[in-house]
Amino acid sequence: MTGRLLPLADGRDGGIWQQIFNFDDYGDLLALVHNSLLAGALLGLVGGLVGVFVIMRDLPFAVHGISELSFAGASAALLMGVNIVAGSIAGSLVAAAAIGMLGVRARDRNSVIGIIMPFGLGLGVLFLSLYKGRAANKFGILTGQIIAVDTPQMAWLVGTSVVVLIALAIVWRPLTFTSADPEVAEARGIPVRALSLSFMLVLGLAVALCVQIVGALLVLSLLVTPAAAAARITASPVLLPVLSAVFALVSMEGGILLALGSTVPVSPYVTTLSFLIYLGCRLAGSRRAAKATRTALPARRQPAARV
Repeated sequence: MTGRLLPLADGRDGGIWQQIFNFDDYGDLLALVHNSLLAGALLGLVGGLVGVFVIMRDLPFAVHGISELSFAGASAALLMGVNIVAGSIAGSLVAAAAIGMLGVRARDRNSVIGIIMPFGLGLGVLFLSLYKGRAANKFGILTGQIIAVDTPQMAWLVGTSVVVLIALAIVWRPLTFTSADPEVAEARGIPVRALSLSFMLVLGLAVALCVQIVGALLVLSLLVTPAAAAARITASPVLLPVLSAVFALVSMEGGILLALGSTVPVSPYVTTLSFLIYLGCRLAGSRRAAKATRTALPARRQPAARV
């Protein structure tokens, strides 16, 4: 989002704080972003649920690698004048498939991601340098844009979100098992490799969705931080995805509502809220762990035996 200009009464531009937080005519602007709020809710739900498995399977680096190819695909689509969402999805799926097929072990996977990331970033920079249109379009791919969610783009977002949610519902239980203990899951006949590749493709779709709102550089704020925050305060297989989705929704919707009254893109607000939630959860988790330790110490002490 590149927000509106905020001139003062004498015609001068507002100060820094007025550019970051300004709620003049906020009600009128709010009526224009119903598509954006719906898109934010979908992305928060998708990001929160997918993020649970990103944390369980130790894939934050993969998220960043996929986002670079998503950025390249979106940049190519912008250059060619075709649907940016479709280009972003295509780039994400190519990266996800490459990581899923070539990176079976963690070491191999990280090597593949390290190769893909600069390649995707270089392609994206090349395509943007060749694009002669509005600079705001280039900036939006990197840092996100929320006002420009029109009806066709919304249809892509809704359709892709539904696909991701249905795929997660189908593979949730076996994917949880393989994420927690892949060796035992494989011994029991669960197709670990096929599930891993399937999840990487689902992750690719989720990354492509998040790139549309928070930009290619900051997708980790939706696909990693909320789930990491939830994991600091619970290990429940039921409560963890619920809290992760709630944290992502709060970050997403709160970021949109704050960005609506400023000239700043939506991504700094989303990332800041997401980080603050994580910080609060980390502090709460540390205090709870310290309290549990203090409570357990007296119980471990045994009375001295009488001679």
